[in-house]
Amino acid sequence: MTTKPTGGDLHSVFARSDLGGDDRLDLMEFGMVLDSLGLSWTRAEVQDRFERADTNRDGFISLPELRALLETQGWAEGVGTARA
Repeated sequence: MTTKPTGGDLHSVFARSDLGGDDRLDLMEFGMVLDSLGLSWTRAEVQDRFERADTNRDGFISLPELRALLETQGWAEGVGTARA
């Protein structure tokens, strides 16, 4: 079962998966986010989406890049900045 995250939820999932605490996700951490969201993509799909989401080509996924990816997947209406 997949759950569409709200802005605050997405930030929390991102922060929990960011094991390095550097505000960016490597491929393994990106996979953890997908698992947390209930997305079951194949290894090849995860790799492909990671590469497409990494728009600045630094080898990592930032929160804005993750948000943009989810929007292209039909998710994240309202997944903007976290609400106070």
